[in-house]
Amino acid sequence: MKGPGTASSVRVVTLKINDHDVSARESESILEVARENGIRIPSLCQMDGLSIAGACRLCMVELKGSSRLLAGCATRVAEGMEVLTNTERLRKYRRMIVELLLAERNHVCSVCVSNGRCELQDLAFECGVDHVRFPYRSAVYQVDASHDWYRVDHNRCVLCLRCVRVCDEIEGAHTWDAMGRGINCQVVTDLKRPWGESDSCTGCGKCVQICPTGALVKHGTSAGEMEKDVHFLPYLSRMRHWE
Repeated sequence: MKGPGTASSVRVVTLKINDHDVSARESESILEVARENGIRIPSLCQMDGLSIAGACRLCMVELKGSSRLLAGCATRVAEGMEVLTNTERLRKYRRMIVELLLAERNHVCSVCVSNGRCELQDLAFECGVDHVRFPYRSAVYQVDASHDWYRVDHNRCVLCLRCVRVCDEIEGAHTWDAMGRGINCQVVTDLKRPWGESDSCTGCGKCVQICPTGALVKHGTSAGEMEKDVHFLPYLSRMRHWE
């Protein structure tokens, strides 16, 4: 057992990302190391302070010597690894994912409260999505406005599961969960009770603040008015670990 003040051994590895030599702790993911070195890898579900979900698949990278694409958020670095993050193959893949997200549900930016402050919208610009090549499902999803302060619009949910994780891992309320599979999957509160009838919700608003789209918002906001602040999350996560 290590005594007070004894430093734990941390193995450092050297790898290449886009032909740039970088060093990192072997416990870090490719996505973490890339961000530490100013290398952009898109992501929608990953957020500092939360566990890894690997839900959006936007952070996929190529590894030299392998034909498989790997999730940057869930793949740890290794000695001698050579990673590519912005190849033509990856750009096509990411654009396809964003288009599928836009086609799956009803994302009408012009009337959305998060217009101009939406991570999905930003990714669409970044990936060059000026039209969607897939047929829209045009399915109608419920809007639950039963909560005193917030509402959830399932039409704008991208199933990143940030709300589920922050409620579980940071707030500890376990209000949110995912129900169903595939295109029928939805986030629900208290086993699909209306949010306003939830016995477990504390009303903290953490889920609303970290939602990347206009799915979780405050009451009283209209088009383009919803502002969100995610900077509190890494701080809260660090404080919990230091307790």
